[in-house]
Amino acid sequence: MTEAVSPVKRFDRARIVGMLLAVVGLLDAAYLAYVKLTNQLASCSNIGDCEKVNSSRFADIGGVPIAVLGAVGFALILVAMALDHPGGRWQDTGRYAFFGLTLVGTLYSAYLTYIELFVLRAVCPFCVLSAIVMVALFALSIGRLRALED
Repeated sequence: MTEAVSPVKRFDRARIVGMLLAVVGLLDAAYLAYVKLTNQLASCSNIGDCEKVNSSRFADIGGVPIAVLGAVGFALILVAMALDHPGGRWQDTGRYAFFGLTLVGTLYSAYLTYIELFVLRAVCPFCVLSAIVMVALFALSIGRLRALED
């Protein structure tokens, strides 16, 4: 006989998974930011062409490395998720912020993936990881918004 999982326990599990994903994204972006800011070579191990992607004109916005913006974005997602806890004063605000941040992150990741594939014709595995994590977080944010309706 299987025990039914209460909505609160499911909520907590989803929140923990989301926070773990955001930490992975933050670490990935922090590594890429370190590589960019210190002029190091990313360790792609012949899997892709990180250097071509990281040194392209698309790797900065107004002189700020995209990876730094990504790290800030993942950190803000962690803050939004911390606010979104059951019964918390800022639960709705955190949930909507989580959705908004991941929506923007997913759309921008899709744009950058397009640039990698069709403009640069080079793929950075760290960038791919970041995009996958962001899409997973976006899917999770949709599920959390739907939970508000329950």
